[in-house]
Amino acid sequence: MKRAVALTGAVAAALTLAACGGGGDSGGGSGEPSGPPQAGGVLRYGLSLAPTCSDPAQSATNQTIYVTRQIVDSLVDQDPETGQLKPWLADTWTVSPDARTFTFHLKPGITFSDGTPLTADSVRKNFDSIVALGGAKAPLGASYLAGYAGSTVLDPQTVRVEFSGPNAQFLQATSTPQLGIQSDATVAKSADDRCLGGNVGSGPFTYTEWKQNASATLAKRAGYSWGSAVFASQGEAHLDKIVFTVVPESGVRTGSLASGQLDAISDALPQDVSQIESGGGRVQFTANPGVPFGLQVNVTRGPLRDPAVRAALVPALDRKELVDTVLGPQFKVATSVLASKTPGYVDLSSRVKYDPDAAKKLLDQAGWVPGGDGIRVKDGQRLAASVIFAPVFAGNQAILELTQQQLKAIGFDLRLEPLSVAESNVRQNNKDFDFDYYNSTRADGDILRTTFAVDQRNLNARGPSEPLDGLLSQQLSATDPGARAKLIGDAQAAVLDQGLWIPTIELSQAIGVGKNVAGVKFEASARLQFHDTWLQR
Repeated sequence: MKRAVALTGAVAAALTLAACGGGGDSGGGSGEPSGPPQAGGVLRYGLSLAPTCSDPAQSATNQTIYVTRQIVDSLVDQDPETGQLKPWLADTWTVSPDARTFTFHLKPGITFSDGTPLTADSVRKNFDSIVALGGAKAPLGASYLAGYAGSTVLDPQTVRVEFSGPNAQFLQATSTPQLGIQSDATVAKSADDRCLGGNVGSGPFTYTEWKQNASATLAKRAGYSWGSAVFASQGEAHLDKIVFTVVPESGVRTGSLASGQLDAISDALPQDVSQIESGGGRVQFTANPGVPFGLQVNVTRGPLRDPAVRAALVPALDRKELVDTVLGPQFKVATSVLASKTPGYVDLSSRVKYDPDAAKKLLDQAGWVPGGDGIRVKDGQRLAASVIFAPVFAGNQAILELTQQQLKAIGFDLRLEPLSVAESNVRQNNKDFDFDYYNSTRADGDILRTTFAVDQRNLNARGPSEPLDGLLSQQLSATDPGARAKLIGDAQAAVLDQGLWIPTIELSQAIGVGKNVAGVKFEASARLQFHDTWLQR
């Protein structure tokens, strides 16, 4: 029999409704309007969290990227079904055998929404500006451009991008919104000014209004004709406008969708499904690639300095209970340091499995003995640590409350520290935490390097270590997909060996969609792309 749990917050309602299903797919979804797309209309979208910045280059949270993705195009696009890279702004491209030089040939006639032409020099200025923003302002974009030596304009439609060393992940990185191309005027602004809604891109939508922490309004770009080869149709978007409104409370979002006040919403939790479906709507799901949710360990803090403690935490967690109790069948347990949808994923479920006896044995052997209150001690030190987390996913609080109970059962005292996104970023940058709970989305195994390499953000606060450092570096040189996948697989095992990440669950995007909405699509990194979306009127 499953032991009793006590959770707080709205997610606790999922305890009785987690078995509800709903439209498990990654694209069009069942029950959506059929027929040829209709032009016009305003899509009203409810975000679960305020976007942090209007600049695609500085975007990190899912809710931010849902907005910024719409105004910016990328050099290439990644097919969410096959993982293949397809033309977008660039018609063709070449990669040197040593993966140091990338040459892109742009489509002719592309313009930004201010009427200025998008040229090879625009690409150069964008990459130069992201390097200047640096890891503190643009952590993802800057990591993709690690080792950037510069860009050379060969002619108005051709640009050569060079790196000081091999950078095999770069081509996929050019499909991300963080490396999307914005106008010369936009990239000339300061980092803070780039967050105020004045960004000019070449995408199918443009900003018409930006109210920080409240809303963002986008309008269709007239004359758009250079869409990605992944789009279902070419030409202008179908919608006239998209109005994003921040609606933090899950029940309010769901009620607004069911009553027709909103057309689509983020983070539709299992307890929301029946209400959404009763109104004729549906919930569309897709699993996120990248690093699954987990506890990133600061190896310089308290008991977490002990490798035996870190090793014991992996089998201490009952991940199936986390999914079954808090989330529902559309979510998966984490079985590695990469999510199962990520290229290069290796199934390490034989190691990432629930075995509390093994966890206790590891702690016993390391000299951590149960104290009077059940929490273990060693040399006068309690086996305790805190975890910081932000509400970037509605299930985080409940997941961590249950994790807290599971760790207590082996004699570990986990304390929860909920923070705002801004507070979390500050604590991360200062490495002022014991555990940091989050996930990172990207459809490329290089996400391991940006998350764990000692020369990146290094939130583990670790020193150099082999074989992990070598594996993370070598995968950048591997242009053969099979050889690169082998290195990424070995790196996943090395991260576990060092106890740098305690995986919990894989994130899925769950989007509530109204009955009159069609063509809501997830791109390869599980973020929303509204070019093909239309309203039945």
